[in-house]
Amino acid sequence: MKGLVIKNTGSWYTVKTDDGNIVESKIKGNFRLKGIRSTNPVAVGDRVEIIRNQEGTAFINAIEDRRNYIIRKSQNLSKQSHILAANVDQAFLVVTVNYPQTSTTFIDRFLASAEAYSVPVTLVFNKTDLLSDEERHFQDMMMTLYDTVGYRCIAISAANGDGVDELLPLLHDRITLLSGNSGVGKSTLINRILPGVNLRTAEISDSHNTGMHTTTFSEMLQLPNGGYLIDTPGIKGFGTFNMEPEEISSYFKEIFRFSKDCRFNNCTHTHEPGCAVLKAVEDHYIAASRYQSYLSMLNDKDENKYREAY
Repeated sequence: MKGLVIKNTGSWYTVKTDDGNIVESKIKGNFRLKGIRSTNPVAVGDRVEIIRNQEGTAFINAIEDRRNYIIRKSQNLSKQSHILAANVDQAFLVVTVNYPQTSTTFIDRFLASAEAYSVPVTLVFNKTDLLSDEERHFQDMMMTLYDTVGYRCIAISAANGDGVDELLPLLHDRITLLSGNSGVGKSTLINRILPGVNLRTAEISDSHNTGMHTTTFSEMLQLPNGGYLIDTPGIKGFGTFNMEPEEISSYFKEIFRFSKDCRFNNCTHTHEPGCAVLKAVEDHYIAASRYQSYLSMLNDKDENKYREAY
């Protein structure tokens, strides 16, 4: 029997089978031994095969090949990863310039990880209704920066609905991962898009209030006009996983563009003569914040670095 994993509570997996049934499943004990260095070898969005034992308990015994996924370093186990979701068409990263402030380093790390697995990202700037004139100006500058790099940016207020209609056509018939720091308003946005799930999202918000950032609870919510919205718990930091230093520049769109003009093919864009990237940073064609994010990812070989709240 085959199906789609639509919910993961850490120990149980809800599978929607191809014939439309909902089956609560576990994973076999030896499943973690198959070379999957992850705290959650099965993720929401996975296509799986399930079997039942003699007692009638359902077990996931195989995962179909993933076309992509969003992954980050596990916060508790530095040698392992945590897969946020698999087989997604796009991601919405909800960010706020205040209440709380989302750092550009966090944004850039998420964007780079999404680039690594070919997942398009839209940046959703929430809580516009709370911003002062100065904060709104800062938001405009951030949106201009990321729009220039090549990312769609949309400003909304999930609380009062401003701008949310602009998101709805992008969700149609697509599987969309919703992510962001704790407190940026993901639950409020889900309530605005899907009013019937308020109890479900309040439960997730409660876990944030008690500081449970490492929960593995995530869920696919079916959209009435086709597609799914994948709700994930708020995350504090975003440690990159399994990225070699020489690959990282290709995950920053503008750095990759300028790197083609570097004097050396193996340029690290840190100190080399004839580096087109350093020249572009100096000439403000590459934002200093983006370049600093690139440097911080180069330093991720330091195992403790990802633990910081980016």
